[in-house]
Amino acid sequence: MQTGPNDNSIISRVLQGEQQAYAVLVKRYQNFVFTLCLRYAPLREDAEEIAQDVFIKAYRSLADFRGDAKFSTWLYTIVHTSCLTFLRKKRPDIKSLDEEHVFAAADTKHSGLHANQAEQKSRVGMVNDAIRLLGPDDGKIITLFYKGEQSLEEIGRIMGIEPNTVKVKLHRARLRLKEKMEKHFTQEVKDLVGG
Repeated sequence: MQTGPNDNSIISRVLQGEQQAYAVLVKRYQNFVFTLCLRYAPLREDAEEIAQDVFIKAYRSLADFRGDAKFSTWLYTIVHTSCLTFLRKKRPDIKSLDEEHVFAAADTKHSGLHANQAEQKSRVGMVNDAIRLLGPDDGKIITLFYKGEQSLEEIGRIMGIEPNTVKVKLHRARLRLKEKMEKHFTQEVKDLVGG
């Protein structure tokens, strides 16, 4: 939910020389950008580095924003290209995001090291962890729809598919997210629903 001036009015202010207004956009979209970066680069430090780079690139390219789509849609394209560039540079260290066992091993390692902290996970943290267990397309659709508040049409434009296809993929991604949460976070889900 967006409060305060709309993105286009903030962008106009920045382009007219009021650079400090850009901080409003950064604050408004920092969680969205960081979450997307985590989809590509699971190490927090890498995701933070990419996110910083995204906001610098967006600032430098702000004059190119035409306003024919949401600012967040435009920003997503910068996130996507920045993440791919980062991954290309770092390729030897990257494991495929499709390898389910990589996530399972990381989850087991994390749970073993921080057993007590697992009980204190916030609902948002648990959902983010479950999203990371999804395949790339499922994670992208869930993130864009719920965290990015993108419409089906905007997600379709970003992913190059029809809005009806987005709707079907979103439905399937929700089901897979629910399965991941029930499988990997059984106790936390029970605690959340009071069972």
